[in-house]
Amino acid sequence: QVQLVESGGGSVQAGASLRLSCEASGPTPTTYAMGWFRQREFVASTSWGGASTDYADSVKGRFTISRDNASNTVYLQMNTVKPEDTAAYYCAARQGANSRTYYVTERAYDYWGQGTQVTVSS
Repeated sequence: QVQLVESGGGSVQAGASLRLSCEASGPTPTTYAMGWFRQREFVASTSWGGASTDYADSVKGRFTISRDNASNTVYLQMNTVKPEDTAAYYCAARQGANSRTYYVTERAYDYWGQGTQVTVSS
């Protein structure tokens, strides 16, 4: 069983930056593909190798997903945030088919964190 714990949320002004973190623990988290969702909407995903990523159109060019397998942590760097980015952000994980595969749908993931709230004011 993989456990996921998110952190880094908060209240910021529009245009600011935030970095969300998701620390995974449990069996072999380094071979898990990871994703970020907000209010059931796909945001970003990465393969367990880290080289393959995908983003929702609404965040492309502003958000970056990355992972540090040494610390079993996935990050979501959020730049130039907008009020419409306000949401609870959830980290998700599943065993990856290989080091290059990522997943963009909720139902593809088996494990979820508790979420971290991001509030952006104008």
